[in-house]
Amino acid sequence: MGELTDRAKGMTNEAVGNTKQAAGKATDNHDLHAKGVAQERKGEAQQVKGKVKGALGDDV
Repeated sequence: MGELTDRAKGMTNEAVGNTKQAAGKATDNHDLHAKGVAQERKGEAQQVKGKVKGALGDDV
């Protein structure tokens, strides 16, 4: 995957994770909130991966 693909997937996972967190908080569902936090962290990692690929090239 290329830099832009990783960054786009990262942004999507962050957005979905934030939505899950909000829904979990609103419904007092701790499991859903935790899943949202995990998905947001995954998205952040994908963003970093994309930035590294951008700096070093897609061969990373």
